[in-house]
Order: sequence, then C-alpha cells, then structure tokens
Amino acid sequence: MTAIARIRRLSLLGVLVAATLLVQGRVTAIGGEQARRSGPSVTHGVVVGDVTARSAVLWARADRAAVLHVALSGGGHGPIAPVPVGPADDHTGRVLLRGLRPSTEYRYRVWFTQSRHGGARGPVVGGSFATAPTDDAPAPIRLAFGGDLSGQNVCRDAVEGFPIMDTVRSWDPDIFVGLGDMIYADDLCLETGRYGNAQVPGDFLQAADLEGFWAHWRYNRADANLQALLASASYVGVWDDHEVVNDFGPLGDTRDVPPYTPGEHLLPMGLDAFVDYTPIAISPETPTRLYRTLRWGKHLEMFVLDTRQYRDANLAEDIPDRPKTMLGPEQLAWLKQELAGSDATWKVIVSSVPMSIPTGFPATNGRDGWANFDQDTGFERELLDILRFLQDEGIDDTVWITTDVHFAEVFRYVPFADDTGFVVHEVVTGPMNAGIFPNRDFDMTLNPERLFFFGPPTPADVASWEAAKEWLNFGTLVVDEDGTLTAQVIDTAGDVAFSLELAPS
Repeated sequence: MTAIARIRRLSLLGVLVAATLLVQGRVTAIGGEQARRSGPSVTHGVVVGDVTARSAVLWARADRAAVLHVALSGGGHGPIAPVPVGPADDHTGRVLLRGLRPSTEYRYRVWFTQSRHGGARGPVVGGSFATAPTDDAPAPIRLAFGGDLSGQNVCRDAVEGFPIMDTVRSWDPDIFVGLGDMIYADDLCLETGRYGNAQVPGDFLQAADLEGFWAHWRYNRADANLQALLASASYVGVWDDHEVVNDFGPLGDTRDVPPYTPGEHLLPMGLDAFVDYTPIAISPETPTRLYRTLRWGKHLEMFVLDTRQYRDANLAEDIPDRPKTMLGPEQLAWLKQELAGSDATWKVIVSSVPMSIPTGFPATNGRDGWANFDQDTGFERELLDILRFLQDEGIDDTVWITTDVHFAEVFRYVPFADDTGFVVHEVVTGPMNAGIFPNRDFDMTLNPERLFFFGPPTPADVASWEAAKEWLNFGTLVVDEDGTLTAQVIDTAGDVAFSLELAPS
C-alpha cells in the first residue's frame, strides 16, 4: 500500500469514527482519553490546503473563542506555536506548517483549549496528509476539481447532503481544487429545493454583512460528505463571483435592494470570509493576494488565478487602444514570469471563468468571462495576449480548468493561424450541486473544437432531484509517471462521461 493510500485510509477512518461518535451523542479523544465536555470543540472538520514539498496550511474552526493547537508526527517536525481564534474570524484559525519533508506522510492531532497555557481542552481530531514530491520526481498525481455549490436553491439534500462530494472522495484524489462558487452568498437555501427534494434549510439571507458571509460558509462546510473529502485530499481553494455577489468585480460589488445597504462594497467582506474559511498560504506582506502557484513533482504545476479582485468593469468595451484586464497588470506579469520559469511537464491554469463560453447575467450588464461572443465587453484581448505569450515562448502542454456555467464542456483550441501546432485544451465542469443551465453557444475567436458537451437539452428537462443528479459533475486530471495526462468528466454516480488522453510534447 502506498503512503498516499495509507493516508486516505487513515483520514476516512477518522471521519467515519467521528461521525459515528457524534451520532451517538459523545466524542472520545484520540488514544481513548475522554474529552472534557467543557472544552472548545472543532466544529467543521480539519482541512489541509496549499500543500507543497516543504509546507502546508492547516485550518480548523472552534465553537467559541479558543486557542488552536497542532501536533505533527511522522516527519520529525518540532513543536508548533498555538494560534488564538476568536469572533473577529468566526473562530477559524490557520497554521502554516513549514520545514516539512517532500513525499512524506504526516499525521496531525488538532485540539482547542480555552487559553494558550491551559484551561479546559476539547476533543482531539486526528488525520493525515502527504507533502508533494520534489520538482524533479516523476511522481503520478490525481487531481479532482469542480465548483458551483448551493446555488439557485440546490443545496444540501436532507438525506444525501452533497452526494457528489462522496463520489469525489471515492475517486481518491491527491488534490481537490474547489474551483469557485464554493458558496452562493447571494442566494438562499430553503426547506424544499429547486428540484422538489427536502433540504437542510440555511439560517441566512443573502449575505450583506460579514456574519452573513460566514453563515453561508458554515452551512456548506457542515456537510459530512464535503468534510470527508477535505479530510482525505489536499485542498486548493479558489473564489469566483458568488463568494460575494453575482458577476462582481471591484467596480461592481454593490447592490441597492434589501438586505443590502446601498453603496456599501461587498468585496472586502466576501474576501475576508473567503480567507477565514480557506487554508491558503497568504503572506503577511500581501494579505489579500490569492493568485499563486503550486507544484506537484516533475509533471504538474498549477497557476491559480484570481479572476475577480482586479478586473475592469464588465460593461467596459475591450478595444485595441484600451484593452480590458481581468487579472490586473501585476497578476498578468506574475503569470507570464511564472509560466516562463516553470519546467513542469504540464502547466494547469486554474481560471474560475471559462475561455469561450459566454457568461454574464443578464447579458446587458456585459460579459463576465474571457469571451466576447456577441459583444465587445469580454476580456478577450488579455486572454489572447496570454496565449500569444505561451506560443512565443514555446510553452506547450497547457490545460485550463474552469467552471461557472453549470454544465460540462471540453475544448481543443488552435488559436493562431500562423502556428497550427500550438494547441491548448480547456476542461469546463460543474455544477457540483447547483442549478443546471445548459448553453451550447461559444465564441469562435480561439478556433475552438468542441470535444464534449454534458448537459440536458434545456433547463426545463431537469424536473426532479434524481434527474438533476444525473447531470451534476466534476473534472479530473491524472498524470502518470511518464507524463501522460488523462482528463475526465465524472458524474454523481461515478460514471466517466468523457475521457481524453494527452501525451506530453
């Protein structure tokens, strides 16, 4: 059994044991020690994210103001300083774990105490994770990705929760990328869902203050299937528009109808809540920077984009003498520099919004994704600039993973007539658990070839929860030791709807 397989078995066992004990109305600490009931408890599981060969970020939340303690074993790691958590961050805490060893299994113990030096201690939660291989190690990698969670009143089913999360966990990924819209802060979760099923109702309105945003995060993270997945795979968190409000950017993040306060900017609150609930390795020097790279061995490097925080207004025109930007000049320069400096076999560009499928609702508010389609309001010129840079630098073997549109689609692009050997692929997935809205339109600028479409004929063709589950989906990338990449789209039942094998150039 491989180290990663052992990790998954330990993590899943810990989740199942914890769930059983909670159902029985009791919690027992690791090692048989009875937890003190008066001590602060872990409320939403433990998540380990942004794992590299040398570091990781561990996240946990307490049920009150407390101090977070973490102990590692398995890799010779020393003591870890405790971290206080309190109401300013909804009692969430992140611990940056440094000085780790590559390709190493670490076991963690996490608990809360009332104070830094003592007081009542809550139950201990245990689990495991594995660090990434070194950059020269031809190690295989299994990556799952998807987005769109609890949108359009398609929320936690009263019996099944988020069923697709159990399917993702069963697929056994090393990494799970939450690709965006991991909450719908501008939507509701009612007792009866969009597709007629009984749901766990949300105790929130549309998020108009920080507490409202936290409530949406608590609701989704309370799902047992999602907790089990995040306990078994390294997590990479990404945001898109519904972590704040539909199609937002810095110039379009206010709303003027209740429960919103007219003129009040929602982006800062939504960003705070996203950071509070995401184990992301944020530098104190750049506390709001979400774009980053993550490397896994010789064959894969992810370039995680922030498509929301720096964009021009959606309604602005994208014209030659004033091209629009979605990334902002600093992030664009960073992306080019990192791509040029990477020697990974596959460069996976993580973009929450798609490349060719037109987005933006209503369309009269301008395009929200890269494509113009029938307008001049997309962000097409910046995308073409990125692709031309890749072509000029001889950077082949790039795959874009995207979401946002609530159906799955796969494209092969040959964007430049002067170099038909330069090819880019895009895998669009979703929703994982939200409304289903198929749309067969796509922009022709990148000379696309549609390889696959996964969605019903029309939204009206989905009339029940059982029918909806047939169209919920996620994406996967598997890279073998020889560098061969296989991309798939998988449905809720675990059936492979599409598969594409790509050999490195």
